[in-house]
Amino acid sequence: MSDKDASANLQALDMLATMVALVRPDGSCLFANTAFETVMQLSRRAVERSNLIDWFADAARLREAMEGVSRNAYSSSRFDALLRRVSRPGEEPLPVHVIVSQTDRPDQLLVELIESAQQARQDREERTLDQVQATKELIRNLAHEIKNPLGGLRGAAQLLQLELQPTELGAELCEYTEVIIHEADRLQSLVDRLLAPHRKAQVVGDVNIHEVCERVRSLVLAEFPKGLKVLRDYDISLPDFRGDREQLIQAVLNIVQNAAQALQVRISDGDAQITLRTRVARQVTIGKQRWRLALELHVEDNGPGVPPEIRDRIFYPLVSGRDGGSGLGLTLSQTIVQQHQGMIDCDSEPGRTDFRITLPLP
Repeated sequence: MSDKDASANLQALDMLATMVALVRPDGSCLFANTAFETVMQLSRRAVERSNLIDWFADAARLREAMEGVSRNAYSSSRFDALLRRVSRPGEEPLPVHVIVSQTDRPDQLLVELIESAQQARQDREERTLDQVQATKELIRNLAHEIKNPLGGLRGAAQLLQLELQPTELGAELCEYTEVIIHEADRLQSLVDRLLAPHRKAQVVGDVNIHEVCERVRSLVLAEFPKGLKVLRDYDISLPDFRGDREQLIQAVLNIVQNAAQALQVRISDGDAQITLRTRVARQVTIGKQRWRLALELHVEDNGPGVPPEIRDRIFYPLVSGRDGGSGLGLTLSQTIVQQHQGMIDCDSEPGRTDFRITLPLP
């Protein structure tokens, strides 16, 4: 194989979403793809100066696999292992599934590392997309079934109110008709909020995610002026993308407001904190579609976490983790982000909740 062909093959490895390294049988690294750089948070040059064996908690298992594959005892070997992230020594090792394979050169091996959580995350995202689609159908059908009877109910109450005589009994009955009209209006408002993202046409233009974040930050700090810090951790290299700026502001605002409301106790104590973090992601799959580049916006808070009993249902309509919550904010945010071909997912535990918005970049 020519050097040109070999270089093209290595560049093709950068298109993979999984971590891939080309190594010698002794573990010294010759090449690492972009996914490897991203997960390990190291430059390619730093990776290629290292020995892959040193990064594994169970080095003997990897050494045995590479030895067997290199002497052609078997063409490939698979096993589960723990990968140490040397750039972040305080973090727990990363569980991975390892595949060691032969190449067309006896002095080189291909090692692929698949995050154990990656497949679970993709499965969860697919379920979420199916859920969002089912929710759309539910909302449309629900609105159709509710709106016509609701209009008739409100109209009948108004006609009845007009027929009531101006007597003491009539005044008392008017109070009942007012209740009927008020509750009909409340249900109509609920239906309108559910249908809002589906009805409103997108106003597409160039969007800077940090302008969105700054607008949301100013709105939330105006609502919670004391006891809450909203920190910024921006990757300013992120490019603009096409989208509906106002809708995206609403989507992010719903998530940040939810976080702030979950932090009420910490706000009272004066140590509530929300972090808006942006990062670039490479070779991202969203809804079975592959994107070379995507932006990730993390909304992370130090609150009590999402209650375990609703953790898998937080994007369902009318599901709320707090008293008085409408359960519509996250549903609407997910709908808006999906209209931008993106996805929202959540990772939560006591003391840290991270909502991640992923949007494809051009």
